[in-house]
Amino acid sequence: MTDSEGAAAGDDAGESPALPADLDAVRDALVDWYEADHREFPWRRTEDPYEVLVSEVMSQQTQLDRVVPAWEDFLDEWPTTADLAAADRADVVAFWSDHSLGYNNRAKYLHEAAGQVEDDYDGSFPEDPDGLSELMGVGPYTANAVASFAFDNGDAVVDTNVKRVLYRAFDVPDDDDAFERVASRLMPAGESRVWNNAIMELGGVACGKKPRCDEAGCPWREWCHAYQTGDFTAPDVPEQPSFEGSRRQFRGRIVRLLGEYDEMKLDALGHRIRVDYAPDGEHGREWLRGLVDDLADDGLVRLEERSDRAVVRLR
Repeated sequence: MTDSEGAAAGDDAGESPALPADLDAVRDALVDWYEADHREFPWRRTEDPYEVLVSEVMSQQTQLDRVVPAWEDFLDEWPTTADLAAADRADVVAFWSDHSLGYNNRAKYLHEAAGQVEDDYDGSFPEDPDGLSELMGVGPYTANAVASFAFDNGDAVVDTNVKRVLYRAFDVPDDDDAFERVASRLMPAGESRVWNNAIMELGGVACGKKPRCDEAGCPWREWCHAYQTGDFTAPDVPEQPSFEGSRRQFRGRIVRLLGEYDEMKLDALGHRIRVDYAPDGEHGREWLRGLVDDLADDGLVRLEERSDRAVVRLR
């Protein structure tokens, strides 16, 4: 079975949703979007496992914009695992408290992990998730993140943001095993560094609790179940975000209606998606054509100009 055939069929057990047939197109769209423009956090410019580990531990309970100065200060104070291992643990804990980085136990674990790297691994980090999990305070998620971002040797990251993306984009059920399976199938082999950065960026920038699909130029709009239906709930977004009257809401209505009919005349479509539609009114043909043109640009619908009428259909 080819990758495309497998994607279309879903898992053998039938427990995961069908993914788009052309997974390469899905992957390329996300990576291209990420590489064209992303948030420039300093730890994204390093492949030093120690620097990556510090960023991951600090980010567990702290907003990323606040982590940046703390991360830089920490590495100024203790630039290597040898420096950190030799430090007085009380000084490390005091630093943690002074920078409001959450539970002080994480400072103790980081200090202990630095000692393990120096004493048990001759100053060199393990390079795979299993080996990294042996370090004090390093759980499966952090181990995989360090393996991915430092060594390009990780599995697909599945955090809250990634679950939200997969739930919305591909209608993945709210089940940890399903998220793991779909995330693994989506990630291109041997590219965990760029892929995990990209999908986490998507969840942080375009597909947050309040989605910014169009504003952020989400690269998955063409395939996204939520974008087509207008339903942006997610495991961590139990209630529908307010979008009453928004363009996104009416775009979803258009796609749903066209899924029921082979084609619809433009004015008939307008009357079906809002009760106050009037061809020459404020929310008339010009407004509706704008919505249809947006959907056409995204490859979702086609507008046909016929001699007696304009007709809209799904692509």
